[in-house]
Amino acid sequence: MRAPYIQEAPHHHGPCRSINHLTVVETPLPMSSFDKAANYGETKVTKNVAQSFGLSVFAGAFIALAFVFYLTVTTGSAQHSWGLVRFSGGVAFSLGLILVVVLGGELFTSTVLSAIAWAQNKVTTKQLLSCWIRVYLGNLCGAMLILLLVMLSKMYGLDGNEWGLNALHLAQHKIHHDWSQAFALGTLCNLLVCLGVWMTFSCKEVLAKSLLLILPVAMFVSSGFEHSIANLFMVPLGIAIQHFAGSEYFVALGVVPQVFADLTISNFVVHNLIPVTLGNILGGAVFVGLGYYWIDNKGTYANQTATSLHVSPFSDAHTHTSVHVHTPSVQQGPPDFDPLQQTYSALHTQHPHSKEYIAMKNKIQKLIVSELMDTTPATLSIDMSIYDALTLLARNNVPSAPVIDSDKQLLGFVSEQDLMRLLWSEEFSAKLPISVKDIMQTNILTVSPNDNLAQLLEFMVVDKNKLFPVSDNGMYISGGYQSYEARLRGASAAVPSVYPVVEQGRLCGVIRREALLKMFSNYYSPKQDGSCSPTEQSVA
Repeated sequence: MRAPYIQEAPHHHGPCRSINHLTVVETPLPMSSFDKAANYGETKVTKNVAQSFGLSVFAGAFIALAFVFYLTVTTGSAQHSWGLVRFSGGVAFSLGLILVVVLGGELFTSTVLSAIAWAQNKVTTKQLLSCWIRVYLGNLCGAMLILLLVMLSKMYGLDGNEWGLNALHLAQHKIHHDWSQAFALGTLCNLLVCLGVWMTFSCKEVLAKSLLLILPVAMFVSSGFEHSIANLFMVPLGIAIQHFAGSEYFVALGVVPQVFADLTISNFVVHNLIPVTLGNILGGAVFVGLGYYWIDNKGTYANQTATSLHVSPFSDAHTHTSVHVHTPSVQQGPPDFDPLQQTYSALHTQHPHSKEYIAMKNKIQKLIVSELMDTTPATLSIDMSIYDALTLLARNNVPSAPVIDSDKQLLGFVSEQDLMRLLWSEEFSAKLPISVKDIMQTNILTVSPNDNLAQLLEFMVVDKNKLFPVSDNGMYISGGYQSYEARLRGASAAVPSVYPVVEQGRLCGVIRREALLKMFSNYYSPKQDGSCSPTEQSVA
């Protein structure tokens, strides 16, 4: 969970200052790679058409440039190891996908992962197919642009015309697959491409993403798998050289031009492009995208089944068990700390999780603020004297209270510390404020009724920078080694224990740390009857 941010409130209240609301629960729980892939696919389909097409042109150009690199690396290597030459060419070609991922291009072979969003009914079939066609045509335009520049620069004459001959042989080889072979090679290719892209969802650093892409791409290229967008540049390059290089080019090579007479657009489209494109769709959209969608659905169904079970947190056998807290190494500390998960891990290190335990865990993690908030809290008015405010807090036995107007609009917040600090200073000050509006806090930490309680608990009790003293790249930045237990003891968060619950600017309740304490006390206490725990009765 990131740090709170300040959101300026749009309204003013008489003589008061504008209110700054600091949102406590800003982001959802950490997303899995599948969730990131689903969002990735939905974003591609719903992106602005002009923007999507422009990025597609760039992606097609990136892949074409990568094939130029491949041809340069592999030209003139006949005397070297076949496998090592292919591998070096594959590593060179990985530049294309790295450019696409790092610079945000729209590549058809990775865009087919948007099938996940289609399976989740987030996009229609028409939207999906329109996106695929748009990106495919954009990739073609980008490839043709680089092809034009390569031909104008006469790169085919490099290394005594061997560069162009390498391109001719490679293009001719691609149109001599039969349909089933081209289809299978296309499937294998995009299986690797999409798995490589999927791996990048697990990290944020550009360097890490780039390194993760190299081996999957190097494997598909060196193994001769077929990539439809790469072929949109590679085969037309061979066709262009065969038609426009001139007879003197072939004479210099000692090659008869008719040897490459089968390099035609029709042969390319029928014998390569169509089956390879269909294979790319099967490998990326079906095997990777829909395959992981099916697996994720099975996991969701299992969790839903477990959640419906009777909750019985601890059996008699566990009641007197000593607790052992697992201590992870500092380098492996997660960037997003989940205090609930740490509590469960500590309590069950020596015991397997029961279905009842899993149900309890899921139930707690799904609780929201509205289920535990106080809907009738003590409140203060803006014109109330500080002495009346002090009496109200003492009478209701609460440490703080929100300040609201007649429409329940949140104006500020006053704590017992604010009041007592003022009273302490009375003997040192000749002029003291006499009303709540003069001392109330207007930078207010607030939550909404639908915010997740697990995230709120994390914010309230844990300073993650102290618990996991590592940089964004995983480097340990603390002065010396401390065990997990020692770091946890010193990782208390210096934040309030009470938060106004606000919806559309109106106060609808207050959530206190004591309410979460009571919830955990009820969950972890023995059952009081044979049906369910006390908390289930109160929050179900």
